[in-house]
Amino acid sequence: MITLVRRSAASRRMAVAAPVAALLVTILLNLALYTVMGKDPRAVFYAMLLEPFISWPSFSEVLLKMTPLLLIAQGLAIGFRAKVINIGAEGQFLLGAIFASAIPVWYPQATGPWIWPSMLVLGTLGGALWAVIPAFWRVRLNASEILVTLMMNLIAVQLLAWLLVGPWKDPMGFNFPQTVMFQWDAMLPTLIPGTRVSVALLLAFAASGAAYLWMQRSFGGYQMVVGGLAPQAACYAGFSQGRAVWLSLLIGGAAAGVAGAAEVAGPMGQLQRSISSGYGYSAIIVAYLGGLHPVGIVLSSLLIAALAIGGDNAMVSAGLPVSAVEVFQGTLLVAYLAAVVLVRYRLVRSGVPA
Repeated sequence: MITLVRRSAASRRMAVAAPVAALLVTILLNLALYTVMGKDPRAVFYAMLLEPFISWPSFSEVLLKMTPLLLIAQGLAIGFRAKVINIGAEGQFLLGAIFASAIPVWYPQATGPWIWPSMLVLGTLGGALWAVIPAFWRVRLNASEILVTLMMNLIAVQLLAWLLVGPWKDPMGFNFPQTVMFQWDAMLPTLIPGTRVSVALLLAFAASGAAYLWMQRSFGGYQMVVGGLAPQAACYAGFSQGRAVWLSLLIGGAAAGVAGAAEVAGPMGQLQRSISSGYGYSAIIVAYLGGLHPVGIVLSSLLIAALAIGGDNAMVSAGLPVSAVEVFQGTLLVAYLAAVVLVRYRLVRSGVPA
């Protein structure tokens, strides 16, 4: 009989090697799957894992895709470390996009450098407000934040659909569910000339630095983690579990909201039904693949963004089905979680360490 016994101390070297090993295992498993499907594994490997980095146009799109993933994942990871599982980043992202779009939709003729910063502020507020409801239900009614945030994603999708086919629908949009195109001053400044990468990327890196300082170097971050992990010990020490829940959900909601605002004020240029390509759900993978550490999340967001762009390339050049990228991401997450278990635990067989 084989059992798992927790190690007295996890090796830091093994913890760093875990995501690398998970990536290698995922590549081998998926290349084998592509071979069974009748696809050329070399063509798939080149298109999905190499082409996004060797072509500047493709890499600029990777940076564009990385921006919302990094923003959302950094916010979610703070809550995850405090055992507050926010699955509602998708809805919070949509509310941030809706709140930010209010300015160019209601005032399409407005001009001035104040517009896009105001949109980011409104987006942050929208995402945070959408997180208030699950935070209240968790603290006051002890409702599961997992279920509440997940259900609120569906409400956000329907709210967006109602706005786009109702009061915010572009009358000149040929009956498409979308708003008017935003004016120039409502668009984020371009960070890299000749690309679609905006200053939101700098905002994402700034958020990563702030997350590192808060979680790794501040007493407030320590209080929040303790309040989530050990409520009784936190209460004895004078820390508040409720405060940890509120902060976790509000920070996660605000991060997702500003990502939604940056998306409508950046590459989209208007509010559409397709505003989110599952960023809120993909960011969960990014957060865990990065070990819930701000630095690791930067690297994992780059990897997942590259896989998304590489998957699009592979669909065109290697005939890969659209679901293949999702299978790759899922396999990567499972492989990483398995590697983390082996980092934290050792296998014991018949009382003898394996």
